[in-house]
Amino acid sequence: MAGGHFTRVSYVLVTLFTILKILAFDTSTEYCSVALFLDGKIIKTETHTGQGHSELLLPMVQKTLDEAELEITGIDGIAFGAGPGSFTGLRIACGVAQGLSFAANLPVIGISTLEAVAQQSTHDKVIVALDARMGEIYHAAYIRHPDNWQAVSEPMLCAPQHAPVVSGAQWIGCGSGFDKYDRVLSERYAPDLLKIDYNRYPHAQEIAQLAAARPLEAFNTDPAQAAPVYIRNKVALKESER
Repeated sequence: MAGGHFTRVSYVLVTLFTILKILAFDTSTEYCSVALFLDGKIIKTETHTGQGHSELLLPMVQKTLDEAELEITGIDGIAFGAGPGSFTGLRIACGVAQGLSFAANLPVIGISTLEAVAQQSTHDKVIVALDARMGEIYHAAYIRHPDNWQAVSEPMLCAPQHAPVVSGAQWIGCGSGFDKYDRVLSERYAPDLLKIDYNRYPHAQEIAQLAAARPLEAFNTDPAQAAPVYIRNKVALKESER
């Protein structure tokens, strides 16, 4: 199939949360991923693609539901990577989430891609930086609590050399922003940065986990209320601004 190939569907055991069956997907980066949180287990599939998200996402959703022997009406809610990330990718994920939600009368929730990256870490204090291009990063810092992540530095767009400072020590850095601006961010957070986890991107598995931990009232029953979180609202500069 053009744009990549499906990885083998795999199963990951996780803790049982509030809602039992959550379909999640993310298209915010060059990865296209789908996951199904199912009674404490996750079924997932993903592929590394370039511009093929719009062609790949729905077949991957169907593949995941088929593996679980479920119809779309058999799940309890839909979660998608709301951003920040690729503008086009965010619109694809949000549009598919809204369409499926309307069709199957399901509640829907957008999950921060920055928090999804933090969720991959086994550490409790995480600085996330995603490459936003144009010499900037999407940045947030989180501390893990028993049931959720607390943002101690809210998601924002900034130059890596101006990334917000964090208090305390023993922080872990992760995300594609650390891959691209390793030296700048390492110097920015020295000596409080314990280590950097490289090659971390948002994936549907963590989006499903985070969504399943949310209370029912956090989900939108009106799909039109689901929206991408762009953070950067201006991508084109006038000649005088360049």
